Amino acid sequence: MRDLQKQVNDWVSQYSIGYWRPLEILARLMEEVGEFAREVNHKFGPKKKKSSEINKELGDEMADIIFTLICFANSQNIDLDKHFKRMMVKLKTRDRNRWKNK
Repeated sequence: MRDLQKQVNDWVSQYSIGYWRPLEILARLMEEVGEFAREVNHKFGPKKKKSSEINKELGDEMADIIFTLICFANSQNIDLDKHFKRMMVKLKTRDRNRWKNK
């Protein structure tokens, strides 16, 4: 995660505007999640795309979400690597008996 956060920060740092404000980033995140949801609905749900609409890659939409989350984290000096590791520890301890193993 640190490498991704550095890549995003290096890219953002080249522009004088810097990171957007938290609510602006959140709005962008919701927009990106909406685009992802739309693609998932088209791919797996009953609503298919119009013939005039371009097919988008789910991975590209996911990457847009990750980029935006990293922007939020960087703007707030949040170390995502540290928090992701804590979350995994929580899952491995709290949820270790929640589901059957294969």
